[in-house]
Amino acid sequence: MAEQPMLKFTKIERDMPEKRPPDLRRTDFKEIYAEYATAKAAEQSSRCSQCGVPYCQSHCPLHNNIPDWLRLTAEGRLQEAYEVSQMTNTFPEICGRICPQDRLCEGNCVIEQSGHGTVTIGSVEKYITDTAWEEGWVQPIKPQVERTESVGIIGAGPGGLAAADVLRRQGVQVTIYDRYDRAGGLLTYGIPGFKLEKDVVMRRNDQLQEGGVTFELNCDVGTDISFADIRAKHDAVIIATGVYKTRDLQAPGVGGLGVERAIDFLTISNRKSFGDAVEEFESGRFNAKGKRVVVIGGGDTAMDCVRTSIRQGAESVKCLYRRDRANMPGSQREVANAEEEGVQFEWLTAPKGFVGDPVTGVMVQKMRLGAPDATGRQAPEVIEGADYVEDADLVIMALGFEPEDLPTLWGEPDLPVTRWGTVKTEYVTGATAVEGVYAVGDIVRGASLVVWAIKDGRDCAQAILEKFDSNAMMAAE
Repeated sequence: MAEQPMLKFTKIERDMPEKRPPDLRRTDFKEIYAEYATAKAAEQSSRCSQCGVPYCQSHCPLHNNIPDWLRLTAEGRLQEAYEVSQMTNTFPEICGRICPQDRLCEGNCVIEQSGHGTVTIGSVEKYITDTAWEEGWVQPIKPQVERTESVGIIGAGPGGLAAADVLRRQGVQVTIYDRYDRAGGLLTYGIPGFKLEKDVVMRRNDQLQEGGVTFELNCDVGTDISFADIRAKHDAVIIATGVYKTRDLQAPGVGGLGVERAIDFLTISNRKSFGDAVEEFESGRFNAKGKRVVVIGGGDTAMDCVRTSIRQGAESVKCLYRRDRANMPGSQREVANAEEEGVQFEWLTAPKGFVGDPVTGVMVQKMRLGAPDATGRQAPEVIEGADYVEDADLVIMALGFEPEDLPTLWGEPDLPVTRWGTVKTEYVTGATAVEGVYAVGDIVRGASLVVWAIKDGRDCAQAILEKFDSNAMMAAE
């Protein structure tokens, strides 16, 4: 009788792909994890307990069929595993790299709750699709029938790209408008290469373009083309702009040279990785080499900034966060990676102002955690008389992002927004109160995860297809 290919979590321990040594990885922007070998991917997949209620799947925004493709991988049926994984996820190799699995699928793995260590779901997901690309299993987009309807998508980030993929596969004519010179949004310019190497994103962009999606790049809606013109050209419009407006810090010295926004720092660093000539980097303004860098914030963007600074050759890198380690919003896995690479974390600290122009230091307030606030988290309180100055040559503010004022920027006062400035939509479909206009991703949710943007894009595209089909049936009657 053949051995059961699954349920091996009691005798096989959790084993992540090999991680490159910190002293090596801090010198470049390559991804820090190696690929699984085929045998190792099968071994780790075999640890899945195939539980009756797969909490990994229910806690994945896309509800990926995780137990199914783990079993297929354990059985050596990799092509089938890929086909199952891509049924629910447009970009599984991207999610496998950047999703916070410790908070989603892996964080809810049943065998971890029993003390056996979670299945390495993200690493296997990445391995499956990387193998699919290498073996030629990823098929070009070839609609069976071309449709006459067209959709304009504003924003080439994960939400917009996911919607474009679903629509184009059904023969819809799709044009994506984006302000940048490369598609991908934050996948291209916001996330560093050590988490997501850029060829992974570019091959998806190429796949969409070769499949018939039209990209209008270097196109800033409201300046180069009006929102009204886009609406006039298409049967439906999807707003997928993301949120790029940096939250401001009201403190003395803000605006001085050397006090910079995280999005600018990361975008310019990624441009350098592409080989672009970037004057702001060459001048030294956004180059951390030899500098004492202080990053303010505790989310994933802050982790990207501190780890990028290390790779640029900073003399020292410190991260100020107003709560403690247990209460920070960023991935604990990313914090551990940053510490290995030499980042120092200053917990329970907050900026009070900045010294010098160009900056020479950060005025820091020591904090303690008090009573819970409206979110249930302990609110930070200032410890009086405990201020000090942290020396700095470059300060990067990673305090989160807010939506731009789209109704004003685009001259569309009827576009409905919430009190937070996000676009107001119907649940699931993404439809707004403006006929034929939809919105997905961070511009609806606020700053969130790539996997949620992908889900929104897929759901919205499906709703638009159903609307088109309904209109066609009504016209035929």
